Amino acid sequence: MLVFFVVLYLLFNIGVGFWASRRVRDTKDFLLAGRSLPFYISTTVVFATWFGSETLLGASSEFASHGLLGVIEDPFGAALCLVLVGLFFAKKLYRLNLLTIGDYYRIRYNRTTEQIAAFFMIISYFGWIAAQMVALGIVMNQVFGISTSAGIVIGSLIVVAYTYMGGMWSVSITDFVQTIMIIGGLLLITYTLLQRMPLEQITASLPDDFFRMTPKERSPTSWLNYFALWITIGLGSIPQQDVFQRVMSARSERVAVAASLTAGLLYLTVACLPLLLALYARTLHPELLQEDEQLLVPGLIMGLDSLLMKVLFFGALISAIISTASGGILAPAAVLSENMLRPLLGKPSDKQMLLLSRVSVLLVAAVSLAMALLRSNIYELVSESSALSLVSLFVPLVAGLYWKRTSSLAANCSILAGIGVWLLCLYLRTSINPMLYGLGASIAGLLIGQLISFYHTPDPKAETARMKV
Repeated sequence: MLVFFVVLYLLFNIGVGFWASRRVRDTKDFLLAGRSLPFYISTTVVFATWFGSETLLGASSEFASHGLLGVIEDPFGAALCLVLVGLFFAKKLYRLNLLTIGDYYRIRYNRTTEQIAAFFMIISYFGWIAAQMVALGIVMNQVFGISTSAGIVIGSLIVVAYTYMGGMWSVSITDFVQTIMIIGGLLLITYTLLQRMPLEQITASLPDDFFRMTPKERSPTSWLNYFALWITIGLGSIPQQDVFQRVMSARSERVAVAASLTAGLLYLTVACLPLLLALYARTLHPELLQEDEQLLVPGLIMGLDSLLMKVLFFGALISAIISTASGGILAPAAVLSENMLRPLLGKPSDKQMLLLSRVSVLLVAAVSLAMALLRSNIYELVSESSALSLVSLFVPLVAGLYWKRTSSLAANCSILAGIGVWLLCLYLRTSINPMLYGLGASIAGLLIGQLISFYHTPDPKAETARMKV
């Protein structure tokens, strides 16, 4: 019976994709849902940005093993990102009326900056999407009993199918329905477990410092690494296309701001529910900690007698993963088609660009699928993706919005210096998070590049375009 309901739900998603495809008339519809989403849909779309495998499987297993310190990145850092986007970025970016955030780097700087930023933005998504595909494989394994690898392939094909057909319209409609399922399912499951075993009984066996949110050690290294946990997703995901795409799909800049702030608060609240489920799993099924920690919460649910609980949980889980995966695939596909391939085609028609966007969906999905079959740790895949965008794209974005004199040379130096130093520190395995060195190098590269540009006469047209932004 569980298999029947899961199959029914998967077919529903494909049906939504087919229905949404009829609303896609041009590239703007495919990538931004026509910039027409009302507040209630826009909020659920932004909320669903990361509420997927990272939260339900990755973060819950980290929480069960390491307490609150293990989940600073997500959900706390992720919620921080959405709030910061609402406060400082949504209004400024919405007014530019762009299809991709890669377009921002072109109009604010130049074509070279756009190409460099687009390249690093695209590769930063592969790990993120692969994490969702791994999670789909885990769900398929739990529900259907097939191998995780086969589940990864089958689940990925389903996500790609409805994303290819309906684009952002598919993502928006399914996110709205899926968010309702996620919240309703998790609330009912949590309430049922609380009735069966009081929370006090669960927390009694936990270590004294399990809910500690600050480092145990007082050394500078510990606090720097702790700060890195907050900004990995908290700042690193701000210059990402999926956040930009979801916020820019709102019908107005006021809706974009309100949806970002509301989604941030909603994310922080709802994301605590799977963490609570992980506590029950840790107490009731400690043997799961010795196996695959990512199966902790699914293992708890599969051990329940109630079919309703299983249907609700796996419905919520599939909802979360599919919504995140679809948006994750669409985001780099948009950057690939609009910012990397379009300049090579001269002046393509909008019909040609729509086809190119759909082909890009297939290309991005293929690379991510290959990575998913080679890697299996969801939490690590997501963390690596956010770190890459932080050390390369965050500083030029902020400087471009809030420092009018920032030059394209400064932006290019910032991106390349941040990436180079980050990769070097990863190779050297520094005791301080390599991401912090990369972020520092990105800032230094911006300042050095800006200093050099002072000795060159700027191109008047480029300077005028930058000042308008």
